[in-house]
This record gives sequence, structure tokens and C-alpha cells, in this order.
Amino acid sequence: MSLLEAFRIAFTSLLANKLRAILTMLGIIIGVAAVITLMALGGGIETLITSELQGLGTNLIFLFPGTNRPQSDRRIPPRLTNEDIAAIADPLNVPAVAAVTPEFARRAIVTHAGISYNARVAGVTPNYPMVRNAEIAEGVFFDEPALQTRSRVAVLGFQVSTTLFPDGASPVGQRLRIDQVSFRVIGVMQERGGSFGSNEDDQVFIPISTAQDRLFAPEPGTVQKVEASVVYVQAQDDASIDPAIEQITALLRQRNNLTYHDNNFTIITQEDLISSFGTITGAVTAFLGAIAAISLVVGGIGIMNIMLVSVTERTREIGLRKAVGARRRDIRTQFLVEALVLSLTGGMLGVALGYGLAAIGTLLLQSLSENARAVVQTDSIVLATVTSLVVGIFFGLYPAIRASRLNPIDALRHE
Repeated sequence: MSLLEAFRIAFTSLLANKLRAILTMLGIIIGVAAVITLMALGGGIETLITSELQGLGTNLIFLFPGTNRPQSDRRIPPRLTNEDIAAIADPLNVPAVAAVTPEFARRAIVTHAGISYNARVAGVTPNYPMVRNAEIAEGVFFDEPALQTRSRVAVLGFQVSTTLFPDGASPVGQRLRIDQVSFRVIGVMQERGGSFGSNEDDQVFIPISTAQDRLFAPEPGTVQKVEASVVYVQAQDDASIDPAIEQITALLRQRNNLTYHDNNFTIITQEDLISSFGTITGAVTAFLGAIAAISLVVGGIGIMNIMLVSVTERTREIGLRKAVGARRRDIRTQFLVEALVLSLTGGMLGVALGYGLAAIGTLLLQSLSENARAVVQTDSIVLATVTSLVVGIFFGLYPAIRASRLNPIDALRHE
């Protein structure tokens, strides 16, 4: 019997029992759709993370005081002073660096006209908007003279602005209080949204000198060794990121006398963050995909079960075919092809359902970012097709072999 004839008989048998065939394929459909959707969502989330990190700034390097390594030498305390930051910004020391902006941040109560808001108050330098790809929506950002004179001027994040000025009035020129210290508003940042657990709009920007000396000054008698929560370092270009890290590391180790000790600072790049989040999302996607694959196993068991029932129902037919000359190979091929048709049809329906669920996932992701899309990859379709094929062969082989081994005389006597 030819394969074409086997496929024709298989489709005829399935069409004769449509409801049973659909219920049999349901496990395959759900499993394939789940795998395709999860892979599409995983790719969409990775794209979302990449776009969010790129929106933080171009060629950005994050420098933090201290280290999170438990085996680090605790006798070397965290240290990141204004002098260290100035040394990094010096092109003679670190020629691979284009710009540096430190940030000294604390949470504080911001008050205006009886309205209070717990905001993140960030002391930064005038080049912060350039390094962080941030834009001013209204007014101006503070300049170098404001930094040098420790001026009490503030630039509001979008959310802080709309909360403290709910009537829509312009905040520029108005006065507010940060922990009971009076500040004059000179600008409002453009809305940026949240990213990775922090809200870029939930901030008030003031000169870092004002934050260090007038607002969040250290207690009398203490020596402040950490004068920046984080330093954003912009490399000259992509090729300069690794040289910049090496130069910064060598400079800070020399300044901190760390000849025989671990670093008391941490350097992270955008690529490190993308890689870390990619590893996490990949592991989660793989785990969820493994759970979804259980549906494929259940679907395969369903195919085996229904094929065994089909063998029992068609015992006399098998006996007749053998009586008129059908070989074991022909019977085995016929039932194996029927199992393959069930699994492949279920796989194709699962792919179609996966496309639909990926489209819904795209709508959900775009509520977080306009650039995020859950795109169904070609390799996921190939994987779904191959998996369906393997499931059909694996779970259809035993019923096919059982049918081919029936004794024709006993089969003809079967009622």
C-alpha cells in the first residue's frame, strides 16, 4: 500500500469520527500553542528589557560603591568620593570616558500647598540629562553656577509634578519644600515611565552639592566615605566600554590602595544587565515550556489510547485486509499514518492558536512599551512540527504494531 493511499484512509477515518478526533488532538493543540506562545513572549520580554536599558543612556556604565560579593574583604569599606568622581571624569586618567554624572539619592517628603509626596530626591550634575537620555518638558535644568553655589533649585519628574500640581498649573517658578527645606522649581522632566522596579518620573532632581551639603548632610563628627549612590559613566563608543572599565578599575584601585585586596566598588554595564535579565527570562521560559510540554505528553497518551480503541473497533477490517493479501507492513503503516495525521493536524492547529495568543501577548506587552512585540519565531514553528511528528510516531507505533500482529483468522471471528 502506498503512503498516499494510507493518508487517504487515515483522513477518511478521522472525518468519520470528527468529535473524537478533535478531543484526541486537544492535548497536542494546547501543548504546541503553549510552547509557541511562551517562546514568543520570552522573545518579546527580552526585546522590552533591551529597549528599556538602551533608554537609560547610550554606552552607559554603572559604578556603585561597595560590592555584593560575600567573600570580599570587609576590612576595606565602600568608598566613592567627589575626588574619585573628578578623577574618573579627567580625560588624562580615563581617556575612554566621554562623560560622567554622579547621583546622590535619598527618599524625602516633598510638600507644596498642603500636598505631600514621598519622592526620590536625586542630587545630580548639570550633564545628567545628556548622559541619561532624558529631556526637559518645561523650564530648564540647573547649570554649573547652581551646582557651584549649592543653589536650592529643583527639577521635578513628571509624576511628582502632576501630583503636587493637580490643577494643571505650571510648577516652574513655584516653591516647594523638601524635608522642610525650601526649593524653587525651575523645570519639569519629560515623562519616561518606570523600568526595572524604579519609576523615572518619581524623582526630584537637585544639584548634588546641595544634596550632599545642605539637604542630606552627614552627621557632625562623621567622615563621609560614600558621596555618590551611583555614578553613570558614558563611554566614548561601544568599542570603548571595556577599555573604560579597565581604566576606571585601575584608577580606583590605585586611589584606594587596593594592591592586595578586592575591589570596594562594583562596575556594571548595560550588556551585563541585558545578559542577566536574558538568563532569567530564558530560564523562566524554559521552565514554563517544560510544563507546557507535559500537555504534549498527555496528548500523545491520548493518541495512543484512541488508536488502541480504533484497533479494537476495526479488528474484522484488519482480518479482511490480511485475508485478501495485506502484509503486516501495510497494516502497520496504515495505523501509524493515522497517528501521524492526528498529531500533525493537532500541531498545525496549535501553531494557529499560538499565533493568536502571541497577538494577545503583544497587546499586553505594548501596554508596557510600544516597541515590545511577541513575535512567533520560525524555529518555534519547526520545533512544534518536529515535536508533533515525534509524538505521533512514538505514541502511534505500539498500536500500529499491535494491529499488524493480529491473527487474520481470529480477527475475522471477532464480533
